[in-house]
Amino acid sequence: MAKDLTWRDAIDRVLGVAATPLHYRDITDRIIADGLRRNLGATPADTVGALISASIKHDAASPYVRVAKGTYALLPAATGKLQSNKRQRSISATAPDETEEQYAIVTSFGMFWRRGAVQWAASPRLFGVQQLGATPVDFNKQLGIYLLYDGREVIYIGRTTDRPLGRRLFEHTFDRMATRWDRFSWFGLLPVFDSGKLGALPNAYDAVKMIPALEAILIEALEPRQNRKRGDDLSAVEFMQHEDPEIQKKKVRDSLEAALQKL
Repeated sequence: MAKDLTWRDAIDRVLGVAATPLHYRDITDRIIADGLRRNLGATPADTVGALISASIKHDAASPYVRVAKGTYALLPAATGKLQSNKRQRSISATAPDETEEQYAIVTSFGMFWRRGAVQWAASPRLFGVQQLGATPVDFNKQLGIYLLYDGREVIYIGRTTDRPLGRRLFEHTFDRMATRWDRFSWFGLLPVFDSGKLGALPNAYDAVKMIPALEAILIEALEPRQNRKRGDDLSAVEFMQHEDPEIQKKKVRDSLEAALQKL
């Protein structure tokens, strides 16, 4: 079994053969697809973005150059010719250290998660993965905003402050909304660590960063037709729903019981 490359070596391998600069999420996808790493943690894209950004900011001879928001290349590939270390330092020093701004406000979100993929209880497990193969994160304790849908129609908007996301959604399985929703979306404020754990709610937020965060939430939640693209400040933090393993176990048990009853 081949040994995992370090994240840095895997990034260099992908960018070294790329024909064009890549967004850090695309770099992460290629690392996973090429099998360069199997141990991904819970936030592999965040790890890749942070490593490249930190190198540009702190390394005197960083091999990376930022060509657009979240998009990077190795210096020779970006300029089309070999550069001296002096030229590399010049480009690196002027490249903005643009860690995605949404991490200061909205740290994670999930869109149109299925009600039926959750084993409902007073403290349900709400599993999500940042990318295929990443460690699932349980967002039961997340705080923020959520929406309930009947089909694709938003029928309820709520907030989670004194009671976390999982508890609030559980309450909607037996209150007046119980029979009216089949999917839900959520936007969370608690930071997500690579270990899969959630952090603490920040004490304050930069008011300037609130505006793009609110715009991005509205674009994602309402999907207005005249907006040509999704909320930019949320593009890197979406988590795909991961069905609670207990549901599959229950399906297997029910199938076995049904088969035994037929004997």
